[in-house]
Amino acid sequence: MDVDRFLPGVIGAFVGVIGWLLVGVYIQRRQFLRQARNAARAVYFELDVNRMNVEVARDYGSFTPLNRSSFDRLLPELATVLAPADLRRLVSAYMAHAGYQQAASDPELPAPVRRESLDAILAAHRDALGVLRRTAFTPGEARALLEPLTPTGSAIATDAEERALRT
Repeated sequence: MDVDRFLPGVIGAFVGVIGWLLVGVYIQRRQFLRQARNAARAVYFELDVNRMNVEVARDYGSFTPLNRSSFDRLLPELATVLAPADLRRLVSAYMAHAGYQQAASDPELPAPVRRESLDAILAAHRDALGVLRRTAFTPGEARALLEPLTPTGSAIATDAEERALRT
């Protein structure tokens, strides 16, 4: 056996295996991040629909059920890409669904108290939408999402968020 040819072959094979391993890990990580980003997008749109339902309930007294199926299904992916403080903001919006149900079902709740509780629920939804907008979308996509879809131009972002995205 010729050691002059065997040793470079073994070293080359080892380097090749390590190289392919690193490429595989890199590709797998990118795929995982893409899946997590897509999960955040799905939850963003579910949360945006919930925000609109809360606004309608606050302004017109028409309560429709809030959805959480995407959130429940995709929470593990979200937990890996969101910082703990951001995850807490998102979970708070969904925890507020209990308050929404109470406001919808309690006929003895005074109107000012109902409106104030719905305002707080709406604020939690806007905060969570801001977190997901930063995580799931590019700055250009986030700006496009802030364009009002309704004639009244109801805001889904705080004024500070809008200023930051427009600059």
